[in-house]
Amino acid sequence: MIDHRPFETLGGADHGWLDAKHHFSFADYYDPKRMGWGALRVWNDDVIAPNSGFPPHPHANMEIVTYVRTGAITHQDSLGNQGRTGAGDVQVMSAGSGIRHAEFNLETEPTTLFQIWILPTKAGGEPSWGARPFPRGDRAGKFVTLASGMEGDEDALPIRTDGRVAGATLKAGESAEYALGEGRRAYLVAATGRIDVNGVVAKARDGLAIRDEPVIRVTALDDAELVLVDAA
Repeated sequence: MIDHRPFETLGGADHGWLDAKHHFSFADYYDPKRMGWGALRVWNDDVIAPNSGFPPHPHANMEIVTYVRTGAITHQDSLGNQGRTGAGDVQVMSAGSGIRHAEFNLETEPTTLFQIWILPTKAGGEPSWGARPFPRGDRAGKFVTLASGMEGDEDALPIRTDGRVAGATLKAGESAEYALGEGRRAYLVAATGRIDVNGVVAKARDGLAIRDEPVIRVTALDDAELVLVDAA
């Protein structure tokens, strides 16, 4: 089963400094049919204007993964962590029992990113933050795990959930496969490029909610950059 969700059907709002599209119900956008996908609760497609961003605000009991598509995001939090995450790279914040953070685009160009929230396996725990570069060339022609709480993914950024965030880059005509475990769900978005997923064609920034598909085969119709969440 693949539910294709075209970009133009997504909710969202343009705040001037932030143009946000929501794959799932979020803030003032509410759709009872789009409340989440398994443990995946939020997938926001954000465009942040230069020299602007999210001022300090709190979170708790959520695994927050930020995938930067273009530009860069600069993070600061109540634990004293600071860092700049550039295009193609990933940062993870485990909100745990509670953390305050700010995210700013300090660049001279707009920053575009996917903000992904996944419910943790257990509530509470010490909050944490981390970031890593993931060169796009290392993901050429295959899915690479970017963040994970699953066994065997020790090289990825850790998250406290039974789930995984993976990425791939494909040249037009190339294909890559992802094996989805029984009873699990995946949500797939192409940051760039048109793709064919098990016979369903989607364009850049469309959402694909997937279940009961043991193997997800993605063929790039254009050069494509993919992000996938595998969640219980």
